Amino acid sequence: MHSSARSTFNANFTAEKYQQFLKQLNQGLPHDVAFRVAETPIFLTADFRDQLIAAGEDILQTILQPNFKALTERAIPQKWRVANENDHPHFIALDFGICKDEAGNIVPKLIELQGFPSLYGFQSFLDDTYSEVFDINTSWTGYYGGMDKATYIALLKKTILGSYEPHEVVLMDVNAQEQKTAIDFFITQKYLGIPIIGLDELKQKGDQLFYESDGEDKLIKRIYNRLIFDEIDTGDDPLQNQVDIRQPLDIEWITHPNWFYRVSKFTMPFLHGEAIPKTYFLHELREIPADLENYVLKPLFSFAGQGVIIEVTNEDVAAIKDPENWILQEKVNYEPVIQAPDGGVKAEIRLLYLWPNGDAQPTLAINLARLSRGKMIGVRYNKEFDWVGGTTALMPKPLPNPPREGGL
Repeated sequence: MHSSARSTFNANFTAEKYQQFLKQLNQGLPHDVAFRVAETPIFLTADFRDQLIAAGEDILQTILQPNFKALTERAIPQKWRVANENDHPHFIALDFGICKDEAGNIVPKLIELQGFPSLYGFQSFLDDTYSEVFDINTSWTGYYGGMDKATYIALLKKTILGSYEPHEVVLMDVNAQEQKTAIDFFITQKYLGIPIIGLDELKQKGDQLFYESDGEDKLIKRIYNRLIFDEIDTGDDPLQNQVDIRQPLDIEWITHPNWFYRVSKFTMPFLHGEAIPKTYFLHELREIPADLENYVLKPLFSFAGQGVIIEVTNEDVAAIKDPENWILQEKVNYEPVIQAPDGGVKAEIRLLYLWPNGDAQPTLAINLARLSRGKMIGVRYNKEFDWVGGTTALMPKPLPNPPREGGL
């Protein structure tokens, strides 16, 4: 991590500035941020930024394989398979823990990945707010590939809106206004002009979907999908009282729900590279590793870290009744490299890619990060701490190319 930028930030930090930061973050929005936002961004060195980019590229090579769909067919639960799947995910998120290797070097290690949108709107707004309130030098950025806010928002629009008008595209989730991520919904609406609707607000006429606005039914051509089926998986037929979005419909999905399962923990055993922990499908495991204490046991179909067994025993493995739905993954040990005023803090960085229709491959655009002092990264493990929570990883801006001799 960038030591001089960290020293400067910490020396100028005050509790009053942090409160001003939170006030500015929530100003003008229907609801305050429902999750903890950390006191500080992360400051990456250019070298670690490049390590992250390279690790991401290695992972993308697997997702870009022509046979990737065939490899991941089993990932989609039949109960939640949705019709009319497209050729690629529009969003890819790769979570890397900041770790230390055997030689003592600080390195990224993949934790999880998902083919599903994350906080693409909020993170841009968060970068702005950190920079403004804490007066961060303009040589730092949260965008990749030389992008700035304007070019990033243009890419976001290209991905989500495509050729459609904002009123023809809806951001949809179950109980959308009440989600913990609703802050991202509101900011995305501000950037793109699209309506936010709940699953129960969808209306079906034939194979078309509509939403009501000012007393009129408006035709939906694209759904920016933020619904995770785990949240409505409450019985045999949880969609019986609302539109069954799994059926063939005259609609475009951004991104299609099947990609949530294809690009997920299910993908981990197919990945290779220095940043990839050893991962096995439990039913394909020939023998239990002798160093089982160095592994975690994860259910393939769970959300937000639920069901993960950290201190794995032989008895835990033997007790699994559906081993084809579990992975055994080498434990990733986070290194507390972020210096808070009272000691080190662990961190995770999520690389966020956008893949609009017509592009040959995804574009790394922005990131989000999370700080933790708890046993795991999630909010529920960090309730009693400060200098933890959601944040961003800032990087040195690429230097401009020097002018060529002789003019242009």
